[in-house]
Amino acid sequence: METNKTANKQSGERWMTKAGIEAVRGGSPGPRVVIIGAGVAGILMGLKLRERGWHDFTILEKADRLGGTWRDNTYPGIACDVFAHLYIYSFAPNPGWSSRFAGGPEIWKYYHGVAKRYGVLPHICYNKEVASAEFLGNGWRVTTKDGDVLAADVVISGCGRLHHPVMPDIPGRDSFAGPSFHTARWDWSVPFKGKRLGLIGTGSSASQITAEIADKVGKLVLFQRTPQWVWPMDNDPIPWWKRLAYRLFPPLVRKHYRELEAMFDKMARAVTIDPEARAQRDKLIRGALDRIRDPELRAKMTPDYEVGCKRLVISGGFHEAVQKPSVALVTEGIDHIEAKGVVTKDGKLHELDILVFATGFNAHAFLRPMQITGEGGVTLEKLWTDLPVSYRSVALPHMPNFFMMNGPYSPGGSASVVSIVETHVAYLMQLLERIDQEKILLAPTEEAAWDWFNDARERSRNSVFGTGGCQSWYLDKTGTPALDPITLPELKENLAAPRYEDFEVRAVQQPVMGAAA
Repeated sequence: METNKTANKQSGERWMTKAGIEAVRGGSPGPRVVIIGAGVAGILMGLKLRERGWHDFTILEKADRLGGTWRDNTYPGIACDVFAHLYIYSFAPNPGWSSRFAGGPEIWKYYHGVAKRYGVLPHICYNKEVASAEFLGNGWRVTTKDGDVLAADVVISGCGRLHHPVMPDIPGRDSFAGPSFHTARWDWSVPFKGKRLGLIGTGSSASQITAEIADKVGKLVLFQRTPQWVWPMDNDPIPWWKRLAYRLFPPLVRKHYRELEAMFDKMARAVTIDPEARAQRDKLIRGALDRIRDPELRAKMTPDYEVGCKRLVISGGFHEAVQKPSVALVTEGIDHIEAKGVVTKDGKLHELDILVFATGFNAHAFLRPMQITGEGGVTLEKLWTDLPVSYRSVALPHMPNFFMMNGPYSPGGSASVVSIVETHVAYLMQLLERIDQEKILLAPTEEAAWDWFNDARERSRNSVFGTGGCQSWYLDKTGTPALDPITLPELKENLAAPRYEDFEVRAVQQPVMGAAA
């Protein structure tokens, strides 16, 4: 594989060739691992491999720098809706967060810093999008879109779920004469101050954008299909003296992490299993609608489904922003888009200078569009013809030594994704230890995968995600929420140790593969 010098120069980073990795390898060589994606999950997996003393791994990243969500999304006001001091690797606290909910650039800087500190950066290959992975009897052949081929004993996906932007199927969408783009592809070359900006959608991204730019645009037209429940929590700055105390006294920031973890667990239980916690939360969130002074506007922004059925919008400023003179909330359905703007079903033309789509992501793509072919020629598309069956969100039947982090039916709405990924990685490291020690191939049986999968779907159907009466990106094509509504402590307990009786275990009979082409 050739080093992509252009990408390295642009990103200010580098990755190490196989010869380079061999030169720094220390301890047990471990299995040859290809990790797909250099986001939160991929960085953590690489870090844990290095911690174990295994250096023969490569992280393939389709973009020109690491980051996943926090690289792709740069829109105005972007921030994480998980407390900043909780949105970290548990072993790498950050005492310097500037606010309760960290902004996108600050989050990217944190994860880049961790990757650099723990020696992960040299293993990342940029501008290397994976086209296919094929099991060849005792190992995997991974091929990138530009034709590079890598041999691996183990392949691990850290692709994430929210990186395929969805554009709505609205007639005339491409006929708009002005600049138009998705929030995940924000065009900063387009000035929006003083302009008439149309924003289609009212989810988390749209709420953050609205609160950020309401006072900066000439007019903001917010097209709402479905009102959202909003948790009215302000993004308070963290004072300098508290940041200094966290830095000087690390036990303080660790204590704060534990407090936030307990608070988040309580919030999760309100979504899943605790009626009393749910009642307290619902009262707070429903009461937040009183911030909207105009009864007609308040009625338009009041959902008709249960709190928590959709992902909650966390914002202390959205309700206030929508009431500003520069903002117009449109609830009439969109009929079509034309050169001058958006035409709603009542025939009204909303003239615009800029059109932005806050219309979310295809959360059900998972590994697609990669072509994955496992044992006996079984393809991912065949395996997932009906539903994306998996084993505990981390493994697939007929795919020996192919694993995922935050895969299908991972918990959602009940835990921070970073904590989920940490739990998945700890579980996978146990599998990798056995794979390395015994030189074996592991894949869950179909029976075990379907048993777990059906149990997760049943839990999901009976949760607020399934009974709350709303349409959301959580739902799969059958209308069943595609997530497991268990809490983080339950997930950790379930994945504390592998159940090897659920796996097909086979010894590697010959040297895995020759050098990569």
